[in-house]
Amino acid sequence: MKSFEHGYLLDTAISHSLLRSMRVLGEFRGRENLYTEQFPEVLETLRQVALVQSAESSNRIEGITVLPERLAPLVTKKTQPRDRSEQEVAGYRDVLADIHSNHARLKLSTDLILRWHQMIYHYTGEIGGAWKTGDNAILETRPEGRQVVRFRPVSAVGTPQFMQRLVELFQQSLAEAKTDPLLLVASAIFDFECIHPFKDGNGRIGRLLTLLLLYQCGYEAGRYISLERIVEESKETYYEALYKSSQGWHNGEHDLRPWWEYFLGTLIAAYNEFESRVGTLSGARGAKREMVRHAVGRLPQRFTVGDLKRVCGGVSYPTLQRALADMRREKLLRCLGRGPDAQWERIEG
Repeated sequence: MKSFEHGYLLDTAISHSLLRSMRVLGEFRGRENLYTEQFPEVLETLRQVALVQSAESSNRIEGITVLPERLAPLVTKKTQPRDRSEQEVAGYRDVLADIHSNHARLKLSTDLILRWHQMIYHYTGEIGGAWKTGDNAILETRPEGRQVVRFRPVSAVGTPQFMQRLVELFQQSLAEAKTDPLLLVASAIFDFECIHPFKDGNGRIGRLLTLLLLYQCGYEAGRYISLERIVEESKETYYEALYKSSQGWHNGEHDLRPWWEYFLGTLIAAYNEFESRVGTLSGARGAKREMVRHAVGRLPQRFTVGDLKRVCGGVSYPTLQRALADMRREKLLRCLGRGPDAQWERIEG
């Protein structure tokens, strides 16, 4: 909310590198429709992988982990969650599905945000969907084990008003169209994280809001490449950008540019990977065989064809066998036995 008040965002100077990033992203966006028309099978493969990665990475950032062999069946609803971590991943999966299917019809509101929070805790038995009732702080654990406060968010008492105001100012700024929508989306996500409206789940809801708002501005890379995975892989930079930009936020004296640079850089990384993956998957090897290769990298070092089949829904047994044979010839895998129950081992290094 603070970033949108009194024209603060509009008065922030934009560097040449930011301008270049926005131009590059505009070009990526223009090419996206061409890929959609030309490579539907490839994009479906990417979509399936991205769903699993998004549910995995966004939860793992918060310390919530699920066994690799359980992830794909859980995300594709082929199994039921059996512990707390799986329940939270299943809840995140449901919100992702809502965004992917209904983003054009979803309207940003405090009610929507509260509903999503309720959904991510739906399977846990814990009651979600309510603003925090006590003040919270964003802490950092130093190497010696001491915790220090990195940022104090909005108080519990002020949270409902701040959230309502944030939604109103964001929608007003979009309608006025005085700056690029990407900067408005980045600033809205940043202010959400500074408000930190929930006792728990703020990071996950923030990442889900990122996906929705980018969709609604016409940037759909997150459908095919997991933005959450890219954030996880750059987690230290993510937290550092939030920290730098949050200093002085309560007084409207903060610097949005470190966060803007990070946010746009993440989206550029997603589009670069998207175009690279489309080029790879549309080659002679075939989309499904490439999907198998990717899945092998996420399984435990030793696995069976049955394990692989469970995480590669829709891929036939002969295709799995051909992909494994290719990887064995390339000395990426070794087979430790015979028959369908034989173990395979990934050759590291």
